[in-house]
Amino acid sequence: MASIKDVAAEAGVSAATVSRVLNDHPSVSEEARTRVLAAVRSLGYRPNAVARSLRTDQTRTLGLVISDVLNPYFTELARSVEEEARALGYSVIIGNADERPDLQDHHVRTLLDRRIDGLLVSPTDGGSPGMLDAARAGTPMVFVDRWIPGLDVPVVRADGRAAVRDLVAHLHGLGHRRLAIIAGPAATTTGSERVEAFREALAVFGIALPDAYIGQGDFQAESGRRATEAFLDLAEPPEVVFAADNLMALGALDAVRARGLRIPDDIALAAFDDIRWFVHTDPPVTAIAQPTGELGRAAVRALVDRIEGRTPRSVTLPARLVVRRSCGAPATGPAPVRPAPAQQSPVRRSQS
Repeated sequence: MASIKDVAAEAGVSAATVSRVLNDHPSVSEEARTRVLAAVRSLGYRPNAVARSLRTDQTRTLGLVISDVLNPYFTELARSVEEEARALGYSVIIGNADERPDLQDHHVRTLLDRRIDGLLVSPTDGGSPGMLDAARAGTPMVFVDRWIPGLDVPVVRADGRAAVRDLVAHLHGLGHRRLAIIAGPAATTTGSERVEAFREALAVFGIALPDAYIGQGDFQAESGRRATEAFLDLAEPPEVVFAADNLMALGALDAVRARGLRIPDDIALAAFDDIRWFVHTDPPVTAIAQPTGELGRAAVRALVDRIEGRTPRSVTLPARLVVRRSCGAPATGPAPVRPAPAQQSPVRRSQS
């Protein structure tokens, strides 16, 4: 393998000149730069990224800590983050927290030890001590999808309130009045916000949300199955189950089928977080779609702005309702029309 000294000998310059060319230093003449780059190509020389990082104090590497790599939403998010980072000249190291604060801290510590330039985090629970310490210490950081109010960290997320209102309007138009939700952890912003949005949307139509129609989940399939079984055991089961993420919707689907019931004939099902395989279920699942790819790309751009000395900004993008047949309407049905409430609650804004 060629060394920097080999490149210098081939180009007829000093090793210091080669180093300046590779680091794009302006003091090198165009003639010397041309000879060095030609020698690099001829010898197949590859700079040592670790050694370069020690000189420049940058590794051109980002860390991404996601809540659950098995969740298709986060898999797609990670893909878009990696693609955008690569386009901007950065690599990405991914850590899977598996919805566990202790694993989140483990990944944060490991990534910081590897001298990443910045960190993208979708916080598990209300935050973990190591992650909070890193944020308060000024580590370049951006929250994506979830966030922690009160921390001075830019947030890139989707706002699903309008889409939830569209969903409730769609369900009301189909004649459904008993609507239940499988909620995510209340300690997460997405968990609490989706329940609040659902309750507000129901109130527009004068529909209450009794405690028995709120199932507590943890964004995992098994919790969706347990919550749906509890709904089905009620003296008056709900007509619709709205799962606040795709994995809990999968668990709900399993519970319904285990009882020998049919969707949507016996009970309707809808989900937050549309994913590609929802179109392949029977029937296809009505879902709220987040602009996942755009979120990942916007999060990387915000973090790179922070790393490179520019002022990053928080970004909020709208989610949208995708109507399929799991609630009783054909996929080609008309877009839902929601009535204007007499008094709308203000939309909670992300902290940044």
